[in-house]
Amino acid sequence: MSADVKSPVRVERSHGGRVARVVLARPEIRNAFDDALVAELQRVFRSLASDPVVRVVELSGDGKAFSAGADLNWMKRMALFTMEENRRDASGLAEVFRLMDELPKPLLGRIHGAALGGGTGLVAVCDVAVAAEGTLFGTTEVRLGLIPSVISPYVIRKIGESRAREWFLTGGRFDAHEARRIGLVHIVAAESSLASVTEGVIESLLLGGPEALAEAKRLARTVASLSPREQQTLTVQRIAERRASVEGREGVAAFLEKRPPSWAAREKEPA
Repeated sequence: MSADVKSPVRVERSHGGRVARVVLARPEIRNAFDDALVAELQRVFRSLASDPVVRVVELSGDGKAFSAGADLNWMKRMALFTMEENRRDASGLAEVFRLMDELPKPLLGRIHGAALGGGTGLVAVCDVAVAAEGTLFGTTEVRLGLIPSVISPYVIRKIGESRAREWFLTGGRFDAHEARRIGLVHIVAAESSLASVTEGVIESLLLGGPEALAEAKRLARTVASLSPREQQTLTVQRIAERRASVEGREGVAAFLEKRPPSWAAREKEPA
């Protein structure tokens, strides 16, 4: 594994490079966002999107919390920005969420401590989110006279408009079990078993065909916005393409021949 301790984001590799672990590395301020972190996340996710070796991306945070939202010093600077400067700044953050949402690989969140404001947004954009018991979530922006605007498309898509209205307006915090109940996270694990549970999800994801995983993610993102007739046209085309693909033929052949497909992990490696 490699690590850059000077960066606000650290990228580690495991499973022969097939898994990239993206770690928010500002533990002294609970991995809060600032412009440097935003810029580095953009760079990292652009790079991972085109990396042919990486099959799964895990997102986590150093220290006691996943992410506490915006850095207070960054917020102080933003208060002095012009409207145009604020627009550019918000566009940078929005680009991070778009890159993560459109990443053509599974994005797995390993969440602990707290995921507040933008941290909740990061959880919402993860394809699979595993949270430790005791983790706190919340869209607390209204209590600062702000709104959870940039993260709203992903949070609303994840938990629905009704729940989003409740949490956006009250600014209250909720725990991991409530987050699972409303669909923000998928698995809640004891803090002591968070690593092993997350590793189990990684092993499951590595069993999927790389192209199929990318297409399945794109399918889930696209289908809900289409009319029934459009859905029929799209889904017929997509499955026909998959069945005719080299990867699809290999997967079916492997199943019929009772052997692992060519892409499947054949042995577990150290996490």
